[in-house]
Amino acid sequence: MADAPDDTALRAEALEVLRTLVGAPTADFHDGQFEAIAALVRDRRRTLVVQRTGWGKSAVYFVATLLMRRRGAGPTIIVSPLLALMRDQVQAAARAGVRAVSINSANPTEWAQVRAALEADEVDVLLVSPERLNNPGFRDEQLPALVRRMGMLVIDEAHCISDWGHDFRPDYRRLRELAATLPSGVPVLATTATANARVVTDVAEQLGGAGHEVLTIRGTLARSSLRLGVLRLPADAARLGWLIAHLRELPGSGIIYTLTVAAADDTAAALREAGYDVRAYTGRTETAEREDAENALKANTVKALVATSALGMGFDKPDLGFVVHLGAPSSPVAYYQQVGRAGRATENADVLLLPGREDPAIWSYFAHASMPTPQRVTQVLEALAGADRPLSTAALETRADLKRSTLEVLLKVLDVDGAVRRVQGGWVATGADWAYDHARYDRIGQARQDEAAAMLAYETTDGCRMQFLQSALDEPDAQRCGRCDRCAGGWYPVEVPADAATAASATLDRVGVELAPRSLWPTGMAALGIPVSGRIAAGRNLSPGRSLARLTDLGWGNRMRELFATGAPDAAVDSALVQACTRVLAEWEWELRPAAVVSMPSRSRPALIASLAQALAGIGRLPYLGALDAVDDGPRGEPGGNSAYRLAAVWGRFAVPDAAATALASLGGPVLLVDDVADSRWSLTVAAGALHDAGAAGVLPFTLAQR
Repeated sequence: MADAPDDTALRAEALEVLRTLVGAPTADFHDGQFEAIAALVRDRRRTLVVQRTGWGKSAVYFVATLLMRRRGAGPTIIVSPLLALMRDQVQAAARAGVRAVSINSANPTEWAQVRAALEADEVDVLLVSPERLNNPGFRDEQLPALVRRMGMLVIDEAHCISDWGHDFRPDYRRLRELAATLPSGVPVLATTATANARVVTDVAEQLGGAGHEVLTIRGTLARSSLRLGVLRLPADAARLGWLIAHLRELPGSGIIYTLTVAAADDTAAALREAGYDVRAYTGRTETAEREDAENALKANTVKALVATSALGMGFDKPDLGFVVHLGAPSSPVAYYQQVGRAGRATENADVLLLPGREDPAIWSYFAHASMPTPQRVTQVLEALAGADRPLSTAALETRADLKRSTLEVLLKVLDVDGAVRRVQGGWVATGADWAYDHARYDRIGQARQDEAAAMLAYETTDGCRMQFLQSALDEPDAQRCGRCDRCAGGWYPVEVPADAATAASATLDRVGVELAPRSLWPTGMAALGIPVSGRIAAGRNLSPGRSLARLTDLGWGNRMRELFATGAPDAAVDSALVQACTRVLAEWEWELRPAAVVSMPSRSRPALIASLAQALAGIGRLPYLGALDAVDDGPRGEPGGNSAYRLAAVWGRFAVPDAAATALASLGGPVLLVDDVADSRWSLTVAAGALHDAGAAGVLPFTLAQR
């Protein structure tokens, strides 16, 4: 695109800044970069940039920031979704001579210093998380002054604004309101590498309004460096065995993505045992450990990070050599975002998908986990409306039966929609009219199903894989890549050597997961009529226990998912399960050996659990005292919901039969308490209290699975 006459001076100035930033005297703009800079600096427009990972979106906002600062503008505020992304951006800004600071949950000790630097006009770029925008102190005390002085607003990973984005986040929707409050002449830049046409339209509509026209600059999303492939193997052992055998053949260092935390931990452990230097990286990894792992990967001192989606947007390692997926993400767009980490500054990078049979079930779980029902929304609004003071999230858990994670997402949605507001001390109802948008949630649910179907189509397509991903992102001129396994044939080995398969099978056949007892009662139980608070007394609690496997595990987790799937029949335990459970018990280093076995009154699998308890009692030559009695038809709740309601649903619902109570009085050791699935652990905890009251010396919980 030829420059307009009045662009010549601006382009020369911008190019000088770019070359200083990147330290290359011959550097030039990629197609679209200067057009975006000119729209921001000269025209003060609202601009949406949709460009592939590695194109240089950060160069646009850093160059534009420095040019705006030269013209007397205030600091740029960059809204960034992840701490890892903030760390990379602050480091990149420093290398480029841009004075950048961040305010986030990981650096509270630096906030006062950051505020002082802002007041002294010594900051070019301030990075904040979208969640920070609704922190009452920041929102009410600092944000108004920043808005008055703001030179430019940058929204990174802007697809998060949209319901249709693969990583929608309610907090991002507040940016529409923030953009609407900006003084005239303050440009807005939104950037993303993963937006299809529907997301682009949605983001543009949200950033526009009030007469603002949004300029969209979109380039090709093809990644010529990536060599894509899909290898379908028959079982978990084969997939893990392939990694054990062939990981060292993949170029450089890279990322192995898994769908669950348990799979990441198990895979990392198996690869370390096979001699690879790898680390697990999940949402449960401590912040300092995450940062150390990121640095190790960037320095190529590890072969790979075995990661969940916690390692995603914004992680910047230009020479990342490969990305392998052990299990597929739920949409081609999410897959494109993750594989885009590789090959940003190299000519070649390998991308391989090893799909699993459990993938659709995992997709379905996560797709519905954060979509509350109208009844529970009503509970939240009524609880807040009836309160005479702000209610914390913990206090709301005793008034609305939602899991903490679901409740937090719902509150954010209601806050963005104006029905509730976060204040010091918790949440309050605004009194504004609000109705559950059935049509919206139905559309989102259907979109998620369509995305899952598209991902399965990607796995089985006969056409070019890169072209498929480009088409999924609605790129009109998608072309064949000539490199993927459909274009050029399989580039990866397909065999799994016997020794690797054996090592993988040994890993997957491992049994036993610690089952930790609850230590504290949920807060506010008096509101539900349950007279407990504080720490659970040791004399009424469970001892540390064991489960055969997690439902999310590789290996035995697959068997557990089949066993407890909706509609699966209840039947007596088979010999393979008994042998596996016996191995768990044999490896359990308990202080006191159990003196008897008791089973829970399972509603869904009574035959399975009773037969398992009897089998374990027979193998251990222990008396089986039968199942506990279910009082008043037993527990009233269903799986899911929050901790307070889960406890209330089982409180007082278990009793020890008279014959068992008589036997307990003469036992010299603890009881092995057998159940099907441990989820909240409140059923086991309440049952333990009943057993202690009946004279049990201790309660050792054992379950087939845990969530």
